[in-house]
Amino acid sequence: MNNYGLSKTCTRLVGTAAIAMFTMASMIMNNAAYAASAKDNVPSGRTPVKIVDGQYPASYFPNTELLGADEMRITALGTGMPNQTRAAVSISYLVELGNGDKFIFDIGSGAMSNLFSLRPDFSKLDKVFASHLHVDHVGDFMGLHIGGWLSGRYNPIHLYGPTGSTPELGTKAFVEGMQKGYAWDLATRSGALPDKGAQVVVHEFDYKQENEVVYQQNGVTIRSWPAIHSLDGSVSYGLEWKGLKYVFGGDTYPNRWYTEYAKNADVASHECFLPPKALAEYFGWDLGQATYVSTRIHTEPQAFGKVMSAVKPRLAVGYHSVQSPGNNAAITDGVRKTYDGPLALARDLMVINVTKEIIKVRMATVDEYVLPPDVTQAYKDAPRSDKKHPSKWTMDGKWKGYTPPPMPKK
Repeated sequence: MNNYGLSKTCTRLVGTAAIAMFTMASMIMNNAAYAASAKDNVPSGRTPVKIVDGQYPASYFPNTELLGADEMRITALGTGMPNQTRAAVSISYLVELGNGDKFIFDIGSGAMSNLFSLRPDFSKLDKVFASHLHVDHVGDFMGLHIGGWLSGRYNPIHLYGPTGSTPELGTKAFVEGMQKGYAWDLATRSGALPDKGAQVVVHEFDYKQENEVVYQQNGVTIRSWPAIHSLDGSVSYGLEWKGLKYVFGGDTYPNRWYTEYAKNADVASHECFLPPKALAEYFGWDLGQATYVSTRIHTEPQAFGKVMSAVKPRLAVGYHSVQSPGNNAAITDGVRKTYDGPLALARDLMVINVTKEIIKVRMATVDEYVLPPDVTQAYKDAPRSDKKHPSKWTMDGKWKGYTPPPMPKK
């Protein structure tokens, strides 16, 4: 065994697609261990089953596996850039726990489509933790707010995020401005949909706080610490539950807070940006500008490796890059100059199952066309105010050549 807690055969990146499986020992789980996760509202025709003896399928098929009582599942919903592609949308991670709790870390532009493809229980997707307010990290919050409300969430959605250097640059101001931008949307849907689902509860905290608790419920503790990126007001997060720890770095230059507070992580995710030459070619920049962005605002591969060599997680996860065979090779080569531990370069819909005995990394297999799970009875029964209607002036514009069918009796 090495000092990463894994055998030597598990210390290299597995496969050109950067999909790795790290297994220490098999585990035997009983039916009681799955009681909490079995409460999810799953799509019709799907019956989740337990994983026996640690034998996971090669691919993850959503809503077919029950999480163990002491198990965590991390899904990369988005791993790419602001100018996203179909294969790599902007940054977002979904964390699901065996107690039934679910958390979203960042919800960048395009991430909602990957989240929706998992057909999750949207009534439980009500907690989002923003690392900072760049659109490639929060651009799909509006889509999650409205889309989740339409798909089964009947309570308010909660957004946790940092202050800025001034009040107008903080999370609270972001939400207030965003809600003004889609006030018409909220007004039209209220009444047809559960009233509370329209609400956003903002939990703004001081971006300067160091490893302080920002969330603590149901045995889950989430802490934040500062990050270094563009302007003041970026943070990283650490989630701890039942002896497991997941760290989400957000965007950041290598910093002393991460190397200190990410220690003892089972899974430590941190941006691993394109090296300067590849970045210059991708954006059409000169090498000077690319070097500044890659090595002063973000974390280039060799720096990522140095960070992970200091942290020593059970699994290091790099993300925030442009996926291509050439770029992936350049990133991997850079990382391996400074880090020889367990590594996965994240791709969209990469799934990581974590227990104290095992870490398995694989890809989710999803359908192109999916519908959300059937909504729950609680969603149907949730209070609704009166439906909204256009004014008489607008209604007088109805075309006389069409008569709609009669409304059904209740």
